Amino acid sequence: MDAHVREIVTENLAPLTTADHPGGVAAAAYVAGRIQFFNFGFADEAGKRPVTSDTLFNVASVRKPFEATLVALGELRGELSLNDPVNKYVPELHGDYIGRVTLGQLTTHTSGLLLPTDHPPWPNASYSLAEFIGMLNAWTPHAGDAPGKQRIYTHAGYVLLQLALERRYGVPIRQLVETRILTPLGMHSTVMPERGPDNHAIMPPELLQKTVQGYSELGTPIGAPGNQQGYFDFPGTGQMFSTARDLATFMAACIDGNVADPQLREALRMTQREAFRIDQQFGQAMAWENITFSGIDIVDKPGGLNNASAYVGLVPKQRIGLLLLVNRGEFSHEIGRYHILPALAR
Repeated sequence: MDAHVREIVTENLAPLTTADHPGGVAAAAYVAGRIQFFNFGFADEAGKRPVTSDTLFNVASVRKPFEATLVALGELRGELSLNDPVNKYVPELHGDYIGRVTLGQLTTHTSGLLLPTDHPPWPNASYSLAEFIGMLNAWTPHAGDAPGKQRIYTHAGYVLLQLALERRYGVPIRQLVETRILTPLGMHSTVMPERGPDNHAIMPPELLQKTVQGYSELGTPIGAPGNQQGYFDFPGTGQMFSTARDLATFMAACIDGNVADPQLREALRMTQREAFRIDQQFGQAMAWENITFSGIDIVDKPGGLNNASAYVGLVPKQRIGLLLLVNRGEFSHEIGRYHILPALAR
């Protein structure tokens, strides 16, 4: 079995990490209760520092399932409700539309929000908290859109969700993720650093030494190791950094539920359940996406920036998972969704 898994992963990823392709890939496959790690290419081309399973990558929007898990935990513990309007926790929100948006709709991208930070042409500006609140209050939907009636992917919606969680619990988002998810799962190499004035993650030198250099799709270095990107200039809005070894722990917990805390176990499962049907092939869960392909039910989450790509894909019915961390922008997650996972599931 191990050799078969290695063959599938290697034949799909090795051609994408040759000398003609910048950066590298840290991958992990979870099959029948076993995790295998695979590493390709370089964390830093200039120094020829190889990728390892303990190299720190920017995971981009793969952060979102962690915030969705916090919401699910809050629901299960009776601390909040998916049906709570977000302005219960962020009372500055008084616009007609945003006043009808709920926490649950934010987690499932069904709020109808679509701010300028969510789509091209990408803005050159950054926004303070007051400016963000102002944009939300002024938001008017497209004709026919209403909270809960459509799926529109919105990064800004998760920034608002982060703010609501911080207001509900009175602590920073990184502390919530650490105490409620990372520590209980034994994930000690995942961090959510604040962004410095130079868009650089504020991390200890020993962590920065383990962090990748990010590259564009064409191989141009973008930023320094620990580069943070974002449109929002207030605490907690940077990216999460993690290793393949740490994220594989999260992936395995999502599949097998091998978690001591029964509420955390159920929260991880709850986030994967489809909440909104998009079309015949696609559905939306809490942060996760639901896909049916070749008779296989996949739950996955891609993420990407112009210098980083990430993917976590699950086939829960067959206890299969795949993790890809890449220090290159525009790395296609479809190779995991439509090629590696189906091959592992056959």
